[in-house]
Amino acid sequence: RRGHLSTWWASHFVATRASVSLCMLASLARSATTAFRPTAAPSRVVRSLRKSSFLFLRTMAAETLTHGDYPFLATLGIEAENPGCYNGTWTSSGDFITSYNPATGKPIARVQCATEDDYESCLAAMDAAQKEWGEVPAPKRGEIVRQIGDELRKYLEPLGELVALEMGKIRAEGIGEVQEYIDICDLAVGLSRCINGAVIPSERASHALLECWNPLGKIGVITAFNFPVAVCGWNIALSLICGNTNIWKGASSTCLVTYAVSRIMGNVLERNGIPPGVFTMVTGPGRTVGERLINDKRLTLLSFTGSTSIGQRVSEIVHTRFGRTILELGGNNASVVMPDADLDLAVRASLFGAVGTAGQRCTSLRRMLIHESVFDKVAAQMIAGYKTVPIGDPLDPATLMGPLHTEAAVREYTEGLEAIVKQGGEILYGGKVLDRPGNFVEPTIVKIAHDAEIVKTELFVPILYLIPFSTLEEAIAINNEVPQGLSSSIFTTNMHNVFRWIGPSGSDCGLVNVNVGTSGAEIGGAFGGEKETGGGRESGSDSWKQYMRRSTCTINYGTDLPLAQGIKFGDF
Repeated sequence: RRGHLSTWWASHFVATRASVSLCMLASLARSATTAFRPTAAPSRVVRSLRKSSFLFLRTMAAETLTHGDYPFLATLGIEAENPGCYNGTWTSSGDFITSYNPATGKPIARVQCATEDDYESCLAAMDAAQKEWGEVPAPKRGEIVRQIGDELRKYLEPLGELVALEMGKIRAEGIGEVQEYIDICDLAVGLSRCINGAVIPSERASHALLECWNPLGKIGVITAFNFPVAVCGWNIALSLICGNTNIWKGASSTCLVTYAVSRIMGNVLERNGIPPGVFTMVTGPGRTVGERLINDKRLTLLSFTGSTSIGQRVSEIVHTRFGRTILELGGNNASVVMPDADLDLAVRASLFGAVGTAGQRCTSLRRMLIHESVFDKVAAQMIAGYKTVPIGDPLDPATLMGPLHTEAAVREYTEGLEAIVKQGGEILYGGKVLDRPGNFVEPTIVKIAHDAEIVKTELFVPILYLIPFSTLEEAIAINNEVPQGLSSSIFTTNMHNVFRWIGPSGSDCGLVNVNVGTSGAEIGGAFGGEKETGGGRESGSDSWKQYMRRSTCTINYGTDLPLAQGIKFGDF
């Protein structure tokens, strides 16, 4: 029966590009004794599969891996099959998932998932390492992070090319993402020598009042497919210098990047004799490994990057146990173009913001609010710019827009456009799925009313809304009326507009820019947003405080015992 099912599936669904694990296939084959008997009609099989939690599977036996076509993978230590759990040593005993190239739909290589026992081995290692690592002086912890940054520098190009290959963003952006991890390592190294708490004047004689910062404990980090390197760095580099032990789960669809980054970090830790468990990694689906992380009461903080709907559930579960969260969720970002703006500057910034990473950044430009007096001119310039964007292989230096990451994203693109048209939107440019292998679509420009229901929903694809407005007050209101609050920008040369925009009655986002686009944030500032974006902050500024616990310490260095607020307690 198993052979019958495999043959039927390979012949009928070989074009499907969903990742498959052996456990899924085995589970499906075992079910052949009941629902999936060899005599069952294919239509019945299809109906049964649609009811399952996964849409399509395909057998690994019918696939030829292409990892040998990319020499840089060998440089990173990637083979046909790779372990998916690191707890100080490499291990894994679960089923395999296959990574696919979104530009071709072809399988690259496989990673073995972590099992429940593998996960527990990571937590045990973290427990064993926590006290020793927490007692290491912060500058010495910073030295380890410095070495991690240097090791990443050695692999800057091949790791950036892997990001392009597996995620689909262009090579320049992939390399830039690795550089972002390197940069955050540099920031963390400096921070390790200047973590400080306030010294506060005491109202009592011979008393000192001060803040003391200590490690928080065991930290969980779940990152998304679109920034499979950088967001790990934002969290892990800071958490390491703060003295925590860490477990990381990257997206299953970018499991090769997760393996490569963990291998680089593990080499540094092992070379320095760092206790196993200071950094651990597990690979696996969100419904299994992810659920373990979300529900694990031993983790004092969970950092999650992903959708608003899942983030809301993460928040409910973790906060029920009084754990901490850092949530980086949806964005529905807008740029405002005032009539006094440098229009060429606005168009160039907006083109990258909307088209970069094929519209799959949290900070991608979704809504371009254009003053009615310059609307037609700016719209024409944007359309002209879109026509010049080369779409293709993300590893080709000439490409400016690669594929969408998955076939599901292509469906989101087509279904989103259908809803846009039904709600009165007018497609000014693009709107088509490209007839070629891979998940390629045209970057699309739409004119639509700001209050169309679809505008409030973030479509994680390259669809840009052009929306006219009359006054700055109206533009601010439109910017703020969506549920998300990540990034925003205004293009203007008028200082009155600038300070209205960044002031208390201006943009309600976490990132509020002037004369730059919504995407491409630097690591020195705190990154995150408000409302349904989650409220978390990562990367720079004082984001490190989320990875530590603060104690307010009152020290009496005298012989008397005065009470605060002048309270007298009898003759004591």
